[in-house]
Amino acid sequence: MADKGTIFLLVTVLVLLTCVFIFATKYFSAARHARLVHASDDAYRALVETAVKGQEETMSVLAGLRSIVEQIEARLASVERVLKEVE
Repeated sequence: MADKGTIFLLVTVLVLLTCVFIFATKYFSAARHARLVHASDDAYRALVETAVKGQEETMSVLAGLRSIVEQIEARLASVERVLKEVE
């Protein structure tokens, strides 16, 4: 049978290796989580930039539509004036 010193050394080494494995797993898990969070932040930033560009385009189109509506209102007012003069 193996002597007690060898068994103690074997158990100690196994416990230490288990502790190292647990901490290494925890470290790699935290590093992977940080990479995934960073990637999702980048995706969110890209989405926000796209939304801002879309909103700016919408505002410019809306401004163009407003000017067209103002022109139509002016024309309508002149047509109404002409019709009132004809009556």
